[in-house]
Parts: sequence; C-alpha cells; structure tokens
Amino acid sequence: MATIYLSLSKKADTNRFKEIRIRFKHGKIDQQAKTNIFVLPDYWDDENQQITIPNFRLATPERKELKQHLTNQSERLNTLTAMIATLFNSADKTNIAPEWLKITVDKFNFPEKYAPKETIKETQPFFDTFDEYLQKRKLSDVREKNFMVLKRALQRFELFVSATEDYPFSWDLDSITSETIEDFESFLRNEYILYEEHKEIYGKFPASIDPRRKINVPKPRGTNTINALFNKLRAFFNWCVDKEKTTNKPFKNYESKPDLYGRPIYISIDERNKIYNTDLSHRPELEIQRDIFVFQCLIGCRVSDLYKMTKKSIINEAVEYIPRKTKDDKPIVVNVPLNPRAKEILEKYADYNGGALFPYIAEQNYNDAIKKVFTLAEITRIVTVLNPVTDEEEKRPINEIASSHLARRAFIGNLYKQVQDPNLIGALSGHKEGSTAFARYRDIDEEMKKDLVNLLM
Repeated sequence: MATIYLSLSKKADTNRFKEIRIRFKHGKIDQQAKTNIFVLPDYWDDENQQITIPNFRLATPERKELKQHLTNQSERLNTLTAMIATLFNSADKTNIAPEWLKITVDKFNFPEKYAPKETIKETQPFFDTFDEYLQKRKLSDVREKNFMVLKRALQRFELFVSATEDYPFSWDLDSITSETIEDFESFLRNEYILYEEHKEIYGKFPASIDPRRKINVPKPRGTNTINALFNKLRAFFNWCVDKEKTTNKPFKNYESKPDLYGRPIYISIDERNKIYNTDLSHRPELEIQRDIFVFQCLIGCRVSDLYKMTKKSIINEAVEYIPRKTKDDKPIVVNVPLNPRAKEILEKYADYNGGALFPYIAEQNYNDAIKKVFTLAEITRIVTVLNPVTDEEEKRPINEIASSHLARRAFIGNLYKQVQDPNLIGALSGHKEGSTAFARYRDIDEEMKKDLVNLLM
C-alpha cells in the first residue's frame, strides 16, 4: 500500500516560512520532493502531518489574512496528496520513473508547463495559395488568363497600399476584411487615374501582357468588369475555406453593386444576310473574317469556342462542342444542326489545310475586322448602348460597337423572336438551364410588340 509522509524542511526563508516536503513510499519505491507549499512552523502539526487553522478570538485584519493563507495552503496540500494517490493508482507500478514524484508535484504547481502546445499554423503565402488554386482547379486557358489578370491587380494593390500608407501591406488569407475588399474595389475603379503617379508598379505587374500594347496603361473599369474579377476572387476564397486553408470569409459582409445590362444589341436576319452578300472581293482578308462572323451568327457559340473548332467538330451535319465556360463546372455538350447557309460557308473553306475549322486571326483583329465589315456593308444604324465605365446610356452607330459577341446575340435574339423558349434556345446556345440571360431578350424587338398589339384588332 502506498504511503505519503509530510514534513517541514529544516531550512526557513527570511520570513520564517518553511516548505513542506513530501515522501512517497510503495514497496521498493521511495521518492521525495519539495511541494512549493510554505507554512509558519507554529501552524504545522508534525504528528498529524497537517496545517493547523487557528481560531482567533479577536479577528484583526492581520489575523484574518493569516487564517485565509493557512486555509489556502491546507487546501492545496490536500489536493496535491489526493492527486498523487489518484495518479499512482492508475499508473503502471512496474514502470515508475525515478523522478515520478518530482514531476507529478511540478505538474501540480506549474500545469502550464505541461499543457499541450498549440499547433502553430504554417501560413502559406497568399500568392502561393492562389497559384495552387489555379493549378488544382485545372481551368481552361481563357479562364486561367482571366485569373492572371486578377492576380496582377492584387499584386499591384499590394504595392500601391505599401507605397501610399505608413505600413507595408500584404495580402493574407486570415486578415483580409470586407473593408479590404472595398478598398480593392476603389483601387480597381480608379486605377487608370492612379497610374500616372505610380508607374513603377506597372513595370513589375503590368495591366496587360499583350505584346501589342507598348504602354500598359490600365483602362477604366465599370461595375460589370469589377464584379467579374470579384466573382473570381470570391471563388478563390470559397475554395480556401473548403480546403481549410482559412476560416476567413471577407465577402460575407461585402455588398457588391449589381451587374448593369442595357438592352441586347444584335443584328436582324436581313442585316446578317446583307453583310454576307456584300461584295468584298477587293478585300479578301475581310471577306474571310466576314464569312467566319456569319457562320458564328448561325451557330451562336462564344468566340473562345469557335476558335477551338476543327473539322472534327462537324458531326452528322451539326457542329458539336463543349462550351469552355461550362467545362470547369458541369460540362455540357452542345449540338447545333447546320442550316444550308452554314454548310455553304463550310464548303467554301473545305480545302483549308490548317488544323482549325477556318483561317482564324487574333481575337482583337477579328473584332476590328467585324467593325470594318459592318461599315462596308453599310450596317451603321444608331443604337442605344450602356457605357460599361460610366454606366450611362449612349447613342452609337452599331458598326462602332460590333464584335464577335454580337454574333452570339444575333443567334439568340433571332431565335428568341421566333420561339420564346429559353430552355430550347439554351440547348443550342450552351446556356445553363434556368439562365437569367434570356430575361434581357424579352423586350428586344419592336415588331414583336406591334404584333402583340395587333392581336387586339
């Protein structure tokens, strides 16, 4: 049976207090230790091995303080001996370390020394995490390019804040707040103005890596452009939370402005045919791009999908492809039957030996060519458009705003005019089921309104 002996140390401190010592015996086990519990010898009962608590008749403040001290020390001593007995009962009696008693007493007096150390979180640098996200998401070339635009903007903001504030700023997953996001939004919106005073930043992280732009001056950005960047940043943070790289959700309290869309501008079937029938034999390079544009009007794909098409994309008199925009989420296969005009254009370029379906040029050059084709075809009517930067309506000739995306809108708009079934048209255009994009096409055609009113006749 284990036995605990208590006694006073022979050595007293300067205040005459003596430390209580403890001796623990069980069979061959005989260990001693200091308890770090001190008491005046007058209040130690050596026979009963305990602290005595006096009952003063006259309770002066000093006596009250002494009695409280003795009571506290007595409770500590009882707790310590009970702890030693409990731990020994559950211990392996054949494997008691020589310093077991000293360590047990030390744990009692200084538990913080033995508390489990918190695991120090190794914080991965923000941009290393960003690169890991791009790598593991396996984004399409176009989306990865767009994410790199965001990354360079984040890097420029980091340098800008460090240069204009009194502290070095760096992006950190755990410390970014909604206020940080709001400051970043303001930076994106005004970057084209800030450029003049901080040109050195753009030498490190250019606004564009397009080799055709000699000076990488940032362009003004509107709400939709900023929202598109923030959608990517939000997706990155959601991924970080999902992968337990952070618990921070800076977008939780951030209120973004809603996207702004004007009335969809597209050309009619008659205008499309006029473009196709315009004689461009004197401008053969434009004729090729005109044919590609008309073909795009007939299949309704995005330009990024068009440029990926090869002759193998034509299956059973239909063009078949997986839209790049859905490829990273839930891929869908789009199958668009080819009408006689689309087949005619394909036949015209059947002998083209390139790997692509048509002799494509750079996307920006393609957009420039479309504008020239519209001008030569005299498709120059005035349309009302929403300025993406000022968010104000403007009147512009349609040939000045024509681009490859207008071909997609022409496909959707002219189909919607005939069959107002979003899901049916979405199956041909690659829109997801339930897409809200079609809401903007419901009031696009004045002739449709006239037809409806005439029903009242």
